Amino acid sequence: MALNTLTKQSAYDEIKSYITSNTLGSNYSSWYVGIANDPERRLFQEHEVNKGNGRWIYAKCYSDSSAREVENALIDNLGTHGGPGGGDDSTIYVYAYEIKSYTKE
Repeated sequence: MALNTLTKQSAYDEIKSYITSNTLGSNYSSWYVGIANDPERRLFQEHEVNKGNGRWIYAKCYSDSSAREVENALIDNLGTHGGPGGGDDSTIYVYAYEIKSYTKE
């Protein structure tokens, strides 16, 4: 699910809502959160998420600092996999996907 440009709070809320609605119980550790400048390449080529059948979402933020804040908040508050850092000033997308046996973190 691709989302238009959102504020930090809206991006956080939308991604959290998607993860929560697709997670049994509170197993947020079965999700990975990251940032990218090309989320589709990152999701479908590098992480090998199944575009048609996998559970994934990304949101465009207004700046790289906003994307980093959303990434950090999702990791810290939900306990998803992922790590802060990386990217440059073009890294304005936050993405999340459900970790499966065939995906690569």
